[in-house]
Amino acid sequence: MNLPTRPAPQTFCEPAADGYPIGGFTWRHPRTDFERPVVIINAATSVRCRHYSRFADYLFANGFDVITYDYRGIGESRSGSLRGFKASWSDWGVLDFEAMLQHAQREFPGQPIDVVGHSFGGCAAGLGVSGGVIRRMVTVGAQFAYWRDYAASGRWRMFAKWHVAMPLLTALCGYFPGKRLGWLEDTPAGVVQDWSTPTPSYETRPSGRALGELPFSRVNAQILAISITDDPFGTVAAIERLLGYFDGSERTHLRIAPEDIGEKTVGHFAFFRSEYQDRLWPIALAWLQNGQLAADTLGISPNLRFNTSPRLRTQGR
Repeated sequence: MNLPTRPAPQTFCEPAADGYPIGGFTWRHPRTDFERPVVIINAATSVRCRHYSRFADYLFANGFDVITYDYRGIGESRSGSLRGFKASWSDWGVLDFEAMLQHAQREFPGQPIDVVGHSFGGCAAGLGVSGGVIRRMVTVGAQFAYWRDYAASGRWRMFAKWHVAMPLLTALCGYFPGKRLGWLEDTPAGVVQDWSTPTPSYETRPSGRALGELPFSRVNAQILAISITDDPFGTVAAIERLLGYFDGSERTHLRIAPEDIGEKTVGHFAFFRSEYQDRLWPIALAWLQNGQLAADTLGISPNLRFNTSPRLRTQGR
């Protein structure tokens, strides 16, 4: 599919509840249509929202309004040094994503609100107090990095990188200098602490302990969790560990092998590359449009792992 020429997205700045300015981009059709959904795209940890621009173009070309944004301390929402900067995973969800829900309701009044969440972005989607407004959600490789859920083939290497080296470098620098290393964007120390803490539940991560009641159950959406079999973060255990928190939602987990789309590897980040706009993106599009998988979705019968009604608890919490 060749995407049509479209107007450049508009920049915006939305203050979170604590006043911190959250920057991002809006793809907006000129005519208001109360039937047209607006999609908020939640990025992975320390991945700039610009990484998702082509996917936003695709959704816009297919009739959606779209919002992308950066969490505090990243990209459009960074100002100055991160040394000593206070931000956590929970801040990114409770404050920053919630600000986007408020922004969408104010700027697109009456329109349905959908969410696409990549990696931690799927977890952030459950942390906004206004999560009940979400109609549909697609997550890709969404989890919160419990190390025992990493793929067995590389588990100890990943543990050494993300749970030993990353926090040590953060302690030395006051933040994680990911950009210099070519790993990620620079990352606030509080986010590193949440990621690297080796506990299996979100409520036992440092910022999770401070939340009290977790707001995931407020989300009452149709959720499609997409995972790729060669994603070392997005194993079955990891994906379904997070899905278990969304117990107010109808949840479906679709497991895709690279071979299903004629590839040898896809991994954790490649889903949103434009080379997959004819093979992977239509799966997400169909869910956002209809709340169900198309009948000809890749290997739908053998690959559909997990389909629950609301309020059905899962194991692994």
